[in-house]
Amino acid sequence: MNTIENKKVRKGSLDKRTKIIAAARELFLSEGFNQSSVDAVAHRAGVSKRTVYDYYGDKQHLLLTVMEETSATVLNMIEQGISDHLLEFDDLEQALILFCEQIVVFANGSSDYKALIRLAMVEVANLPESFYEDMDRATEEGIIKRFIAFGENKLLNIPDPHMATKHFAALTILLVFNQPNPKDLDQKQVKHIITEGVRVFLRAYAPMM
Repeated sequence: MNTIENKKVRKGSLDKRTKIIAAARELFLSEGFNQSSVDAVAHRAGVSKRTVYDYYGDKQHLLLTVMEETSATVLNMIEQGISDHLLEFDDLEQALILFCEQIVVFANGSSDYKALIRLAMVEVANLPESFYEDMDRATEEGIIKRFIAFGENKLLNIPDPHMATKHFAALTILLVFNQPNPKDLDQKQVKHIITEGVRVFLRAYAPMM
């Protein structure tokens, strides 16, 4: 088989995988994992049931793949926020505020983020504990690295970067999303929550004199 034919096979395979994942995500969100059959996924994706099994083994692994691919968008969002605001800056407080605001804006407008949160909450019984552990670790990794750097540069006193990252998220981004009606918050309210959270965090982790 020549190179051109090989490329067509790979592209066709990727197209099918993309369609299967999209179909599975739509069904898992609308019908639920337990109520969605592999037959239904195959029909919506326009492929055979055998193709779904050949690519993903079983429905459980298909759900895990949907979660992993959806979470990749969230990880890219965090990496972009770090690149935009936490690598080079003049004022750490302002940099942290801008980082949090960007994450909140992206999450509120991201169908991937909303799908990830909904599926993670509803399908907890159908996902391995390792998925949640890996997801937590992946979302925190980039921020942990920046906090370690801030500690080394004497911008903050960070004896435990992992715990500091959890404190930071709890005081800012998660605090916004944990409001009774987060969708009803306007930009000014979001900024106030994040700003006050960042200031509390900075006071707690102020560099040693």
